[in-house]
Amino acid sequence: MMHTADLIKAFAAHRGDAIVISGRGGRHWVNHSDGVLDLPLGDPAMGGHAGFGLGLALAQPGKKVVLFDSEGDILMSMGQLPTIAEQAPANFYHFILDNEVYATTGGQPVPNAKNVDYAGIAKSSGYPRAMNYADIDAFTRDLPGILAAPGPVFVSCKVFPEVENTPIGQRVRWRTRSAAKVVHDLRGALKV
Repeated sequence: MMHTADLIKAFAAHRGDAIVISGRGGRHWVNHSDGVLDLPLGDPAMGGHAGFGLGLALAQPGKKVVLFDSEGDILMSMGQLPTIAEQAPANFYHFILDNEVYATTGGQPVPNAKNVDYAGIAKSSGYPRAMNYADIDAFTRDLPGILAAPGPVFVSCKVFPEVENTPIGQRVRWRTRSAAKVVHDLRGALKV
């Protein structure tokens, strides 16, 4: 298993000018980047990140779009995988951080967590490339090739759980910009 912060640090070195959507592992990305093209979505309805990422990739075909999703999100919206595969955005890179628990709601175990092959599910849903990683050295070694090839690409990463046990209404949010500021910055950077 990998530490999410190490995975994000390895990715940051190869991100280039990609639009990065930070899902449930977003607080780690925010610690590594203050870029205008970062979309720290935080905690929308579980399962919503992949659809948002697909829409953004289709709307901005000239920009690489990278999503850091979670296995909980995938399980809540499995229909996103065949939809993404069917649309086949060549600029979409879909990473999931699989920690085997629903970390943002208190650490409840994901059913059958040790046996689910998310890359296998993505591949059978039609993603042309899907792979699993549990070792930071292998992930770091292969990352440049993953990002150089056309998407859609699905990368499942086994990470250690980092559970938030503070009640949801009492949590200090890690988002550094308001949603309106994120949209404003993104429009300015994309000249929309």
